[in-house]
Amino acid sequence: MSDSTFLVTVTDSLAQGDRGFLCSAGVQSSFSPIATADVLPRLRVGTRIVSERVSFIVQGVSWLPGVVGQPSSRVYLVEAVQDMVRGAHLCTAEREGYALAWITLSDKGSQGKRVDESGPLVGTLVREKLPLNTVQGFIIPDEISQLKGLLVDLALNQGVDLILTTGGTGVGPRDITPEATEAVIEKRLPGYERAMTAASLLKTPHGAISRAVAGTLGLSLIVNMPGSPRAVAECLEPLLPTLKHTLKKLQGDPSDCALLRKD
Repeated sequence: MSDSTFLVTVTDSLAQGDRGFLCSAGVQSSFSPIATADVLPRLRVGTRIVSERVSFIVQGVSWLPGVVGQPSSRVYLVEAVQDMVRGAHLCTAEREGYALAWITLSDKGSQGKRVDESGPLVGTLVREKLPLNTVQGFIIPDEISQLKGLLVDLALNQGVDLILTTGGTGVGPRDITPEATEAVIEKRLPGYERAMTAASLLKTPHGAISRAVAGTLGLSLIVNMPGSPRAVAECLEPLLPTLKHTLKKLQGDPSDCALLRKD
């Protein structure tokens, strides 16, 4: 992605790894951003804001409450990719690779009573097959409203490309992941679901119990997986070779799929 140029003013000297907010110039607030832009384009997580002397990467999208009587303003959490000095710079927005978010559904995990191994494993396995610009992780309780809200925010506000959930796909009273996912997706991917079931059944008959759902929301691909690290690895194995192609088609690649076949 490459947008038209815009002027970014770095408000203070920054070291690589420093984080802060980027907002439009002229925003009235007691908040002090680390950079402002004259005309701030709509940005997604994983976008880089670059010039010869500036390099930020967008890590999050939020809203800054306005002063009394003024509307809120969109702001971006950015991280400095290199050392920078204060001053104005003509920048462009560029995006390479994909943004991944994993969400672990666990009542105990969200309370710090259980160490989550499945979520971090998702990031490790996907990175081996898909070029990633950012990876974010979340641990939330098995609450349907929280999951629905997070899925919508990550897909439609943050602009994350790939959202993988772990846990909550069974038949227990607190297993609500499929219901939350079905409520927000726009297109379902039954082929993904069948591939995961087939992979699980090769290992255990209990794979038939999983109700994992896969589908799309906006430009994002959402996939449910079971909660154990072993099951995550098993279910991801048949999907990993498809992720890049699926995301390219979802996000507008016009090439003919038939041309990719080798049989």
